[in-house]
This record gives sequence, C-alpha cells and structure tokens, in this order.
Amino acid sequence: MQEDAKALADAFDLTRLSPEFAQDPFPTYRALLAHAPVKRFQDGSVMVARYADLVRIYRDTQTFSSDKKAEFLPKYGDTALYRHHTTSLVFNDPPLHTRVRRIMSGALTPRAIAAMEPGLVALVDRLLDTLPDPCDLIEHYASAIPVEVIGNLFDIPREERGPLRDWSLAILGALEPVLTLEQHQLGNTAVSAFSGYLRDLVARRRKSPGDPETDVLTRLMQGDRGEHLTEDELLQNCIFILNAGHETTTNLIGSALDLFLDFPAERARLLADPTLIDSAVEEVLRHQSSNQLGNRITTKSRELSGLQLEAGTRVHLLMGAANRDPEQFIDPERFNIARTPNRHLAFAGGPHVCLGLTLARMEGKIAIERFLTRYPDYSRDGSGTRTGRVRFRGFSH
Repeated sequence: MQEDAKALADAFDLTRLSPEFAQDPFPTYRALLAHAPVKRFQDGSVMVARYADLVRIYRDTQTFSSDKKAEFLPKYGDTALYRHHTTSLVFNDPPLHTRVRRIMSGALTPRAIAAMEPGLVALVDRLLDTLPDPCDLIEHYASAIPVEVIGNLFDIPREERGPLRDWSLAILGALEPVLTLEQHQLGNTAVSAFSGYLRDLVARRRKSPGDPETDVLTRLMQGDRGEHLTEDELLQNCIFILNAGHETTTNLIGSALDLFLDFPAERARLLADPTLIDSAVEEVLRHQSSNQLGNRITTKSRELSGLQLEAGTRVHLLMGAANRDPEQFIDPERFNIARTPNRHLAFAGGPHVCLGLTLARMEGKIAIERFLTRYPDYSRDGSGTRTGRVRFRGFSH
C-alpha cells in the first residue's frame, strides 16, 4: 500500500491528469501529503500540498505574488480572457488589489449582507415550493440560488439573468491547468458577451443610479474615499464578483446535499440538532472545498520545506489537499459536522481571503438547513454528474 501511494505521488503531474482524478482527487492528495508534499514538475513549476506551507505562502505576499500577467499571456494570448483575469481582484497585487478590494468591501458590508437574509429565505422557500419530483438539485436548486442572489446584488433585471450561469462556467472553465481549444474559445466568447452586457447595464445605471447601500453596481461605480475604478476595471471586476459568487456557492450547496446522502448519520445528527448548521457548513467547505487549486508566482528566491524556489517560479497550491492534511485535522477523511477547530482554507487566506465568504456562508446555511427541514428523507435517483474540472469541485447535475 505504501509503495502504491508513493508511486501515485511520484506520477502526479497537473499537466497530465486522468479523468479519475477529477472525479476523486483525494487518494492522490493523501499520497502527496505522505510522500511528496512539495514537488517540482518538469516545467519548473512547484506543487505545494501541506496546510502549514499554504498558510506561509498566503501570508508572504511579498515573495508569493498573485499577479498573473507573466503566466497568463502564454496561456491565453492577448485575448479577452487575458484582459479579464489580469484586471480582476483575485489575480493582482497591491496597489490595484488594495484599491479594488477596498471599493468592493464597501459594497459588501456585514450590514448589507444581513439585509439580504429575508429575501434569501423567501427565494429558497419559493424554490422548495416548486421543486419537481424527481428534480436536478443543481439545475433546480443549488445553481438557482446564487444566480438570483448575485442578480439582486447588482439589480440585474430578472429577465436578463438567463445567460449569467453559462458565461460564468465558460470563464471559470478556462482556468483549468490545461486548456482545450474549445475551452479557450468559449471563455473568450463569454468574457466578450459578459463585458458587452455589463457595459450596457452600467450605461443604464449611470442614467438611473440605484441605492448604493443595496446596489453593488452603483456602489462600485461611485468608488470609495475618492478612489474610483476605471471603466475596464469596473467591468472586469463585476464579472469577477458574478463568477466568484456563483460557481463556488453552487458547489457548496450541491456538495453538502450529496455528502448528507453519503453520510446519513451526519444528516440525522444535524436534523436532531439544528444548531450544528454553522459547523456543518464549515465541514462541507473543508471536506469538499469548492475551490481546490490556487496559484502564486515567486518574486524572489525562497526556500520552502527544503526545496529552493527561484524568482519567477510558478507555485500550485493544492487547497483541497491542505484541507485533508492530518497534521492540521484529526481524522481528516471523516465528514464530521461538529468538527472543532476547523480552520480550513476553502476561502484561501491572508490579504486574498475571499471577500464574499460571509455571503457564501449565509447562502449555504439557509439553502442546506431549509432543504433538510423540508425534505429530511430525500434520496438519490441515479448518480450525480461531476463537472470534470479540477480547480473547482462540484456537480453539473
């Protein structure tokens, strides 16, 4: 068994992944944590799997940069995808990251998020009232919730929300470690279409501004403390918020309802003690992290767990593996809804910790809690279909 795990770790390469890895990466993660927690690939890039190493990287923003211009230009060329990803909050360092994040934070205050809760409860209840039997939990429920929440945040007319999910999936799909020509084309088409739609929406909002306390788009257009986004920064970061707030939350809800089918004792435990809902959401985030993979690039030479990294080294962060690290989590393979402490890295860490984590947690909590209350004995009809992607873990159906 040890020899098999070592062979699995030795063979692991992000540029040559099998379909089986996308379905179940966790045996590989276990092997890497045991035998190769830091590993250099043939292209010179380095993979990091250990929790403690990821925390060090997240904190050391001077050495480990989030700026992706050098990495993404060869991958995308001078395309709409390149311009989008190198302008969005997540793939930038200060001062752009600081300026954009401050403006966004002003639009996603705890007060603003708390004000969304009654509307979110009403939305979830409406969806539950109309679920067909059998239903597709992704199409009819998990994906419908964040599309409506983000649509409401930007005050997007409901009749114009139809393309949002497909645009999001296409753009995020182009972040996979290896791209097909089709993924490249779909991603570029989606960025162009999304940008065109938002440009028109911004023009309409300039003529008729919304309430900056509840309308994120109006708040972003107004800026913060005298700082403003350029037109392109505004459009690309609106796309980023719409994408980030949609796909990962869909995955959180879908993974939770799937896990409670695989672990019926934990479902019964939560039904018997609803106060465990908060810790249950955190355990879903740890056990089946919506975002499994992150990236950094070194700005200077640095030693990491015995491996010397030269300046310009691309670093792959296996968040999904770090969240199963036995040095950080007791019995990490177990799904335990009362786990404490549970300082997972599903929302990354450091200055780049997910800006929308409070909203995502609220959406997950309400969607999971109210579904289980309404349908405590739900069952699977057939099998789930995973997206087949390795960066974002979730179901397509």
